[in-house]
Amino acid sequence: MLQAALRSGAAHRTSVFELFARRLPDGRRYGIVAGTGRFLEALREFRFGTAELDDLRKRKVVDDATLEWLGSYRFSGDIWGYAEGEAYFPGSPILVVESTFAEGVILETVALSIFNHDSAIASAASRMTAVAGDRPCIEMGSRRTHELSAVAAARAAYIAGFATTSNLEAGRRYGVPTSGTAAHSFTLLHDDEREAFQAQVDCLGAGTTLLVDTYDVTNAVQIAVEVAGPELGGVRLDSGDLLGQARDVREQLDGLGATKTRIVVTSDLDEYAIAALQAGPVDAYGVGTQLVTGSGAPTAGMVYKLVARADDAGTMVGVAKASKDKKSVGGRKYALRRIDSRGVAEAEIIGIGERPENDGNDRELLVPLVKGGEIVGDATLEQARERHLASRKELSRKAIQLSRGEPVIPTTYLDDQP
Repeated sequence: MLQAALRSGAAHRTSVFELFARRLPDGRRYGIVAGTGRFLEALREFRFGTAELDDLRKRKVVDDATLEWLGSYRFSGDIWGYAEGEAYFPGSPILVVESTFAEGVILETVALSIFNHDSAIASAASRMTAVAGDRPCIEMGSRRTHELSAVAAARAAYIAGFATTSNLEAGRRYGVPTSGTAAHSFTLLHDDEREAFQAQVDCLGAGTTLLVDTYDVTNAVQIAVEVAGPELGGVRLDSGDLLGQARDVREQLDGLGATKTRIVVTSDLDEYAIAALQAGPVDAYGVGTQLVTGSGAPTAGMVYKLVARADDAGTMVGVAKASKDKKSVGGRKYALRRIDSRGVAEAEIIGIGERPENDGNDRELLVPLVKGGEIVGDATLEQARERHLASRKELSRKAIQLSRGEPVIPTTYLDDQP
């Protein structure tokens, strides 16, 4: 596309690209935007170096004129987007890229790969933390996904309310708090559980969390308290009837005087399992496979489409796909969230060609991320985390219901005004 557009001259037309999701995953009530920070980081370093250009030349992927253009590529346009951590709905213009066609089209894959992955993880994580309430969730999915996506997943989960991650690289790179527990292999390494527990407590102190379901849970809890004393930090359950075991273990711990010892449960948890475990004396949830695979929705289903471009006279005109099952809405979009007098979101209002009228307490959703090629929208991970909580709080209680349903608010398009 780039080579042909450069040759025809159309590559330099002013264009507007939009990243959005046509629909939410089946049954979901809302989605959460994540990946904005990673996208801006990627954009800052988005270059075609000597190695890349030599490879394209060697394999004759593009011609010399295109190679020359790629060699000097620097994004010089403007980008607007939803703040990271913000809720989104079908049709929400999550990212709006204003540039030449050439500069914008070359960003399609990097934008989609980041936002589709990170938003899928954050959307699943938000459902999990919503039902978990004030009980912390620990991200533990690194062994269930690609080694690089594991780092991104930990970051996205943290934005959506997870307390910590077991991924140390996410801690180093993004500052996500880290924590973890011992695996069954540590217990099996030793001659018996007492020896294993003693080694762990001697090294890490009585506040550590001991894994108690390698053999017999009741016996292991007894040994754990004998070794660490009533100040034992926590025990972890990883198999069996987690709800029933948690109740039995809580009773046993209390009877042994370890009334402050926390119970951490793991084992293929998702939002439905967490909701069920809320009925028991569980203090924290360790979530892995279901989180890093989006709890059944491993991609957010976002697309990146050209929605407006300059005509031969330089006038901007809306453009859109008209295919039967994948129609899109043309025109540069502006978005606000309509809020009622109680502070509850009523609708996603999308203006086409101009900003929708704000009735006083509505919230503008698009924030500047890039101006003239310079990144202006850097936000901290903590700011994204706060945005998630505030945005989710605006939604009605139906948003966090796990029963199947439609998006919690409708998306309304306002026609372009002449």
